[in-house]
Amino acid sequence: MIIKFSLHARRRAKLYKISESSVEKIIKDLELNEGEHEAIKNVSGFRYPLKIVVAVEGDIMTVITNYSLKKGRGQ
Repeated sequence: MIIKFSLHARRRAKLYKISESSVEKIIKDLELNEGEHEAIKNVSGFRYPLKIVVAVEGDIMTVITNYSLKKGRGQ
């Protein structure tokens, strides 16, 4: 499976200090079908859970966005 990052996802990762390897590890652990998916995971080193939005087309996963959730959201 090929994992690509959109320009928006790269900018969000830089802003929130999220490494691409962390995002790749999270989405590789998920079994995703065709379409758009959201994943919210607690990751050590981050105060709040990370939200990752991924689009799957064939054997290509494109990370649309990734960011740290604010307190009280997504839970």
